Amino acid sequence: MNTIRLYGIRNCDTVQRARQWLTAHAATYEFHDLAKAGVPVDRLQGWVQALGWQAVLNRKGSTWRKLDETTRADVVDAVTSVAVLRLNPSLIKRPVVEWLDGRCSLGFDADDWLNRIAIET
Repeated sequence: MNTIRLYGIRNCDTVQRARQWLTAHAATYEFHDLAKAGVPVDRLQGWVQALGWQAVLNRKGSTWRKLDETTRADVVDAVTSVAVLRLNPSLIKRPVVEWLDGRCSLGFDADDWLNRIAIET
């Protein structure tokens, strides 16, 4: 992979901060808007495998609270979480970043990102 890939939702404050940070640090990246372009299933399964379904699933947001109780109760493992995440991209913790070394991360942490950028250059 030649370019950092950042997955998120354009109007998410954390995603906006992450994009601004990458731009300020002259990092070349591609942005994939999960709300507009959808969730790439192969990528989602890779994130769940690498990071764990419980980390990828954002249970703190309003989208999770708006799900009916049965749907929330049915999310018990990687398979059931992927099904719900595909239908509800805003349940994915943001941003998801695929780094040049093939690893991925969740959320925005400027110190961690600075170390990743330094290692990659």
